[in-house]
Amino acid sequence: MTYSFTIRTGFAALALAFCVAMVAPAAAQDAPACKTVNMSDPGWIDITATNAVAGVLLDALGYTQNVRMLSVMIGYETLKNRNTDVFLGNWMPAQQKFIEDLDRINAIEVLGTNLVGTQFTLAVPDYVAKAGVKDFRDIAANADKFGKRIYGIEPGAPANITIEKMIAAPSSALKGWTLVESSEQGMLAQVRRAERSGQWIVFLAWSPHPMNEKFALTYLSGGDAYFGPNHGGGSVRTLARTGWAAQCPNAARLFRNLKFDMPMENALIGAILDAHKNPKAAAITWMNAHPDALGPWLAGVTTFDGKPGLPAVKAAVGL
Repeated sequence: MTYSFTIRTGFAALALAFCVAMVAPAAAQDAPACKTVNMSDPGWIDITATNAVAGVLLDALGYTQNVRMLSVMIGYETLKNRNTDVFLGNWMPAQQKFIEDLDRINAIEVLGTNLVGTQFTLAVPDYVAKAGVKDFRDIAANADKFGKRIYGIEPGAPANITIEKMIAAPSSALKGWTLVESSEQGMLAQVRRAERSGQWIVFLAWSPHPMNEKFALTYLSGGDAYFGPNHGGGSVRTLARTGWAAQCPNAARLFRNLKFDMPMENALIGAILDAHKNPKAAAITWMNAHPDALGPWLAGVTTFDGKPGLPAVKAAVGL
């Protein structure tokens, strides 16, 4: 009798342990080296905003985000050299040529598309468009009014390289033109000065970005051969260095889950630029106003030490 009771008790204990194991969250599978996630920011405010979102989530999950300000060219080199783990700013098709070498040597993995519906091409103020400049072919016809200058962003940016190719093309009507390189904020300051004085200017523009609300601007047609159709319409992808996702499956799951949209990015960018909020503080404020976004982002994601991810993030952002 005692022997039978002991067996039954043993089986009951095993069954209970099995049930607990089935409902308990799986232990994090990420290697110790995964605790720090190295990322890059080319100095673009939209990537600063999305990096901030990722940073808030990583912090709450027990990871450490390390972001370095690197040009696009250097940033891709650090992915190849395994010094950067994740990049949230692979604008496509604008950066297609830039990543072909990395694809050729299998240096990067695409974790997913984090934003759709982008635009990326040349633009002019509305008053210039109303004067007749609505297409790329109209630029050269007004060379004197533009001072034969096209304003771009930081040196080495893929868009600047595209503009340089457009100027240097054998059949180009832009021979003798100059690409003025500075930075995102430097270029926009020049646009602001031109708008105030009514001067003519042609510059690089994209969406999402508050410039589309701050300035009355017109995207130019006719740039399909250089920026793609639909005013450079495209998407933004999340890249990882090859091997990182296999080594860090939990963190990789988070980045695969991260999807953004235009209203969200415009709100975050506006808070950072116009309200001068710290990027992570702006991200936390947005999450508090949109708590439903957290569930899809954290589906199947745990903390670094294996606890449920969603409650940890909610607690960290004050929900």
